[in-house]
Amino acid sequence: MNTALTIQEKLKDLRTERGLTLEQLEQQTGISKSALGSYESEDFKDISHTSIVTLARFYGVSADYLLGLTETKNHPNADLNDLHLSDGMITLLKSEEMNTRLLCEMAVHKDFRKLLADIEIYVDGIADMQIQNLNALVDMVRVEIMEKYHPSENDPHIRLLKATHIEEDTYFSQMVHRDINGIIRDIRQTHKGDNTSAPDLSIVDEIKHGMEEAARIQGSDKEKRVVMLCRQLGIDYHKLTPVEFQTLIRILQKSKYMSVPRKRRRKKRS
Repeated sequence: MNTALTIQEKLKDLRTERGLTLEQLEQQTGISKSALGSYESEDFKDISHTSIVTLARFYGVSADYLLGLTETKNHPNADLNDLHLSDGMITLLKSEEMNTRLLCEMAVHKDFRKLLADIEIYVDGIADMQIQNLNALVDMVRVEIMEKYHPSENDPHIRLLKATHIEEDTYFSQMVHRDINGIIRDIRQTHKGDNTSAPDLSIVDEIKHGMEEAARIQGSDKEKRVVMLCRQLGIDYHKLTPVEFQTLIRILQKSKYMSVPRKRRRKKRS
């Protein structure tokens, strides 16, 4: 997943979160549709100061957030003391040794509080007595049955009572495992389309689609191989100008993947 959103990604996310089209955003901000569309384009590199201020005010976020100076959207001036973070946590967050954006997404997930509650119950030993009481009750019933009916140890009822015995560590590890699995699955689904996420297609499928796409191109074998390489490199060749495409061909000619194996002629037998 991406560790930080670009200005283009932030602007597009803010617009789609509100269900606005470019035409509707134009009407509400006074910025032209073409300019708004270019601001969200991947290859756009500049945005006016006036537009930044206008869009920040419209979306209710800080200009620093749009400019990538902070990832804090709605609370740019939050007091550190109000967050009740330990020195160790602050040091860790500032060290850039971890994906803090992923950590934030986990923390705001709807089931994260449930995960913490389950962990807290285990760490504080809140359920110890209840689990011990349940196990004691099961043991008492098993002893009564053994004394009254003298079943064998392989009797289904006796085996069931043994299986009903609760191991605290196993119980809570499964519970926590289930909680965090659900959170991670949801986050993974959210980021399935990210540029840095693994593609849905396998390498074989990707090559196959690239070959099919190249076959539809009207051009030389060299140009078709460049199209295949563009696909593998994540370059949208449709956005390349003719000059850029020819420049790319000249550059890629130095790659071993551009060479076409020559067929050897068989020597005629005398």
